[in-house]
Amino acid sequence: MSEALKSQWRQLLRFRWFNRPQVTPLADPTVPVGSFPTAVAITPNGLTAYVTNEGDNTVSVISTATNTVTATIPVGSVPFWVAITPDGLTAYVTNSGDNTVSVIDTATNTVTATIPVGSVPLGVAIPPNGLTAYVTNSGDNTVSVISTATNTVTATIPVGTAPFGVAITPNGLTAYVTNSGDNTVSVISTATNTVTATIPVGTAPFGVAITPDGLTAYIANNGDNTVSVIDTATNTVTATIPVGTAPLGVAIPRTA
Repeated sequence: MSEALKSQWRQLLRFRWFNRPQVTPLADPTVPVGSFPTAVAITPNGLTAYVTNEGDNTVSVISTATNTVTATIPVGSVPFWVAITPDGLTAYVTNSGDNTVSVIDTATNTVTATIPVGSVPLGVAIPPNGLTAYVTNSGDNTVSVISTATNTVTATIPVGTAPFGVAITPNGLTAYVTNSGDNTVSVISTATNTVTATIPVGTAPFGVAITPDGLTAYIANNGDNTVSVIDTATNTVTATIPVGTAPLGVAIPRTA
């Protein structure tokens, strides 16, 4: 990964490659992985974690039973995010440095396909039926829709500026995309793969998560230290919550 690309990402996320935040170690086990790990996804059975390593273009596979790395998988350039199909058989990794998505067979931990997508792919989400994967392309303001049956792009959806995160409602009918460059969220109908609403939120929205009942979406606004709460029935912001400095991600318990 070039120093210029490293600098670009550190500026976007508001810290520098050479001055990452210091974290106090916990008593829990620490698992060494690749260089600059960015994202993690866990298989539905809870037995395995997949970690994208931006700095060395790999994915580390961790056994959650032993907290050890059982495999290291070479993928594309600057892997950013990872999502796993509901059946646990396949992982999809966005490679932000070469505009591709790597498809990993979780049984063999090998790359079985490499899919060209849009420019600077970042987020990826898979609906409950597992038939598609939605990929945000920050460099060209689009979302690529991948058929998981054929591992080809079947639709390209224009969204807002610099899309980052994506989450899909539990019923699989709607995708919410954060547009970090224009402070909006694009609402996509997965039936038609079109944008049905654009919601103004806080500054530089990054992370997005949806409640298990599908009624509410939470948006982490990196630029103004807030979380926007969206009513998914009306696609309007119903609350804005002040939080800490430069929030990136958001998660919701399954029992919420």
